[in-house]
Amino acid sequence: MPWIEQILPAQATGLLKSELDKAVKRAGRVWGIVQIMSLNARTLKASMELYGSIMHGRSPLSCAQREMLATVVAAELGCVY
Repeated sequence: MPWIEQILPAQATGLLKSELDKAVKRAGRVWGIVQIMSLNARTLKASMELYGSIMHGRSPLSCAQREMLATVVAAELGCVY
């Protein structure tokens, strides 16, 4: 359990509920990296938009190549998610 205060999906309203619902639609659940931003729905929304732009926007790299790069960087940095 994270020590950072969070708003659980069942308690979410308004913009936060909308963003968490999108997370479930996108990934089947609300992952911790998304949940941890629940106290600031506008920041969560902006973060998801940035992620979408980086991973799915116009680029000479395919989506698969971007996912591979993200995986390598995460592994190099010791991220286990």
